[in-house]
Amino acid sequence: MTHIRVRIGVLGLALVAGLAAPATATAAPPATASAPTVEELRLDGDVPQEILRRSGFASAGPAFARGLGRADSYREARRIVAREGSALWRRAVDRVQGRGPARGDLSRDDDRPLYWARLGMTRELRTWEPGFGLTGRQRAALLGELERASRGQSDIRLPHDRHGEDGKGSEGGKGMKRVLLTGFDPFTLDRDIRISNPSGAAALALDGTVIDTPDGPARVETAVFPVRWRDFADGAVERALRPHLPRVDLFTTVSQGRVGRFDVERTNGAWRGGFPDNENVSRTETVPVTDPASQPQWTTTTLPYEAITAADTGRFPVYDNTSVTEIPAGGTEPVVRPDGPTPGSTARAGGGGDYLSNEIAYRATLLRDRLGLAATLPGGHVHTPVLQFGAGNTDPATGAVTDAAFVRNRLDIVAQVRAIVAVAVSASEPDRSDRSDRPGVPGRS
Repeated sequence: MTHIRVRIGVLGLALVAGLAAPATATAAPPATASAPTVEELRLDGDVPQEILRRSGFASAGPAFARGLGRADSYREARRIVAREGSALWRRAVDRVQGRGPARGDLSRDDDRPLYWARLGMTRELRTWEPGFGLTGRQRAALLGELERASRGQSDIRLPHDRHGEDGKGSEGGKGMKRVLLTGFDPFTLDRDIRISNPSGAAALALDGTVIDTPDGPARVETAVFPVRWRDFADGAVERALRPHLPRVDLFTTVSQGRVGRFDVERTNGAWRGGFPDNENVSRTETVPVTDPASQPQWTTTTLPYEAITAADTGRFPVYDNTSVTEIPAGGTEPVVRPDGPTPGSTARAGGGGDYLSNEIAYRATLLRDRLGLAATLPGGHVHTPVLQFGAGNTDPATGAVTDAAFVRNRLDIVAQVRAIVAVAVSASEPDRSDRSDRPGVPGRS
C-alpha cells in the first residue's frame, strides 16, 4: 500500500485510494457481444431486485426489451435507445425531485434505482439478437448511446445566454449563472451490494434546479459517470464536458470520500492506483489522455475553497485538502506531502487519492486548462462524506436495504452539496459575461 492508503485505509468505501490495490495492472476479459458484464450479472441478486421493486423501476428493463423487439432496423433501434435512455434519466430525476408518483415505498431521494434499472437495460441490449442483424460496432454504438442518455450526459441544457433566450425549463437565461455538476454510480458492490452513492443522489436532486444565491440565481445541470476505468480511458469525461465548459460559470465533480467530512480537493494527480472498478478491473498507470507529451503531473482546483470551507453549509465539516502523494524529483519512493506537490515531482495520488474520483477531477481540470479557461472558470472536485447505514444495520448479508439514518444521512449530504454550490457561485468572479455566449472552444482532451 502507498502511504495515502495507510492514512485513509478505513475509508475504502470512498472514491479515493483503494485498500488493497495490486501493484500491476490486471484486467478481466471483455464481455462478448452476447454475454452480460460483471456489473450486469449482479443484477439478479436479491438486493438489486428489491431496490427495483420498491422503487417501481423493475419494469424498466422488460419494457425496454419489448421496445427493442419492435425495431426493424438499426436506425429504429438507435431512436428507441436514445428515447428510452433519456426517459430513464428523466424518470429518476422526477422521482428524486418529487414529481409524479413514487411507485414504491423506497425513499424518493434514492439514487440506486437508476443504477440498477440502467443495468437491466444494458443487459437487454447486450444480449439482443434482432432479425435484421447487428454488427459488433453497431451494438457498441447503441450501448454508448444508452449509457450517455441514461446518465443525463445527453440532457445537459444550460440557459442559452445572458440575453434571455430560454433553455430547458421555463426560467430563461437572462442574468442566470450556469453550473455543471457530476456524480458517480454506486461502487464496491461486492463488499456491500446495498451501497448508494450520495454524489449520484446529489446529481439527481439538483438537475435542472435553480439555486438562489446572494449573487443571483444559478441553474444547475448534472450528469452521472460510471465507476469503470475503460470509460474514462475512452474519453467519456471529455466527451461529456467539452461542449459545456466554455459556457458555464462554475463546475464541480463530486464523489463519495471520507467518513464524516467534506473535502475540497486542492490538487489532482495523473496516476491510477489500481483499485478495482465496478467490473473488477484494475489499472495501475499514468492517467491516459490525448497528447501525453504535454500532460502535467498535477492540476489544481479553481473553486473558491477558502469561502467554501469558511461557510456554514451543513452538519458535516468541510476541509481544504492540500495533501498529495508524490515521488520527488530525483527520487524513487512515494512521499506524502501535506502541503501539496513539490516542483518536478511525479504524481502517485492527488488529494482525493488515486481512484476514479481523482481521475475525473484531473480530467475535468485538465480539460479546463487546455481550453484556456484556467484563469476564468472556477472548477474542481468535492468529496462528500461516506454514506452510512444506521447502527445495527451494517452487515451486508443480513441488513436492510435502507433505514431512517441512511435516508437522513443522504438527505443531509445532498443538502450540503447544494449549499456548497451556492457558496461557490457567490464567491466566484461575479461577471463572466465576456464568454457567456462563446461556443465550444476547440482544444485537446
